[in-house]
Amino acid sequence: MAYSALILLIMTLFTPGIAWAAEGHTTATHLADLVDPADAIDLTTHALAILCLVVFTLSYIAVLFEERTHLRKSKPVMLGAGIIWIIIGFIAKDYGIDHHTLRTAVFHGLEEYASLLLFLLAAMTYISAMEDRRVFAALRAKLVQAGFNIKQLFWITGILAFFLSPIADNLTTALVLGAVIMAIGGNDPKFVSLGCINIVCAANAGGAFSPFGDITTLMVWQAEKADFFEFFALFLPSAANFLVPAIIMSFFVPQGMPWAMKEKERIKRGGVSVIFLGILTITMAVSFEQFLGLPPFLGMMTGLALLMIHAYGVRKFGKTRDEDFDILETVATAEWDTLLFFFGVIFSVGGLGFLGYLEIASTTMYDGWGASATNIAMGFASAIIDNIPVMFAVLSMDPQMDHFQWLLITLTTGVGGSMLSIGSAAGVALMGVARGQYTFFSHLKWTPVIFLGYAAAIYTHFLVNGHMIGH
Repeated sequence: MAYSALILLIMTLFTPGIAWAAEGHTTATHLADLVDPADAIDLTTHALAILCLVVFTLSYIAVLFEERTHLRKSKPVMLGAGIIWIIIGFIAKDYGIDHHTLRTAVFHGLEEYASLLLFLLAAMTYISAMEDRRVFAALRAKLVQAGFNIKQLFWITGILAFFLSPIADNLTTALVLGAVIMAIGGNDPKFVSLGCINIVCAANAGGAFSPFGDITTLMVWQAEKADFFEFFALFLPSAANFLVPAIIMSFFVPQGMPWAMKEKERIKRGGVSVIFLGILTITMAVSFEQFLGLPPFLGMMTGLALLMIHAYGVRKFGKTRDEDFDILETVATAEWDTLLFFFGVIFSVGGLGFLGYLEIASTTMYDGWGASATNIAMGFASAIIDNIPVMFAVLSMDPQMDHFQWLLITLTTGVGGSMLSIGSAAGVALMGVARGQYTFFSHLKWTPVIFLGYAAAIYTHFLVNGHMIGH
């Protein structure tokens, strides 16, 4: 994603005649929007500015090798973001850029990050609370004991992943249903591999048609590029993305019954109420944005307060009090590596945008290739690196696109990561759950089939949502 855009950025440094500032394509973090246009300066050719590109590249190479080095992905990108802005501080002195201009750019990035951080923190806390109350464990136990054959379980886990990920998220969905696959087919590597691939494709596809299903869709929604209900126009394209490879792979699923399991699990006290409060919180987030014009994170944080009060009641009242149900402790178990990775992404990309590199990328790709070709290419790039940086880069470029194209980039970056196991958090997580059975190469063998699903999703989007072009 961001990696391919980065290569284009470096190439355009040596391509004469490309304007560094195309009016109307940048956000407030770009220097041209913070100073008088007559005083605008091209920072992209400064030697230290080019060093920022090198730092950005190295930080993402470190992310790519996370599985080998076990260095969490947040660490290199946070360090890279800090170094990039330190370098920008030195460049600013050379060009006489005042401190106020720099601080304005930095605080714009902070505003973007803070709203997403609070939204995601509330959502992750609800997911952790459901795990604590054994909601997902009870679901897994029921599936294991239901008496379905292996092919039926292949379809059931895939369909559940497709419909669960829009409400939870694709990572949690993959972990819950991946545990089901391992519980029922741990002695059959072929089934485990196919089941995990199916879950990855389904979870990523399901997350693409809901603002709550993936961080990229959340980013597009909070940037007000599409209304909440407009995302559901991606339901049929997302379904095509899931169903095409699932149908083909189902012919290769082994016959027979799974292991006889006697796994039993019950939802703990307060678990059903947590589910209800989670639905209420999502409703508040949508309502705050749609009807009150307030940012969605306010609804999420209000819902988090309700969850905390509910946990207090579980601890203090009733016949079976649970002293261990403490939401503040649950907050500590949130996926902080992802949240801090997001910080590094926003401030790294924001720094490159301030220098003018995103303007070059926007001119090269969106003005040169066209919106459709660029948005489809971004989906392929998201199979190599996480989709968060590419979406933030696109939002920072802020190309002039209609709703059809904003939904297209949401779709392609959401499902493009399914083509490789390392292309999404769901795939990386399942490689850990099913270590040795679901691997990079076992997934790669099915990449051509998954590509057919990617193509089917794009074709379906043009077919059913073509009327949105130009609106």
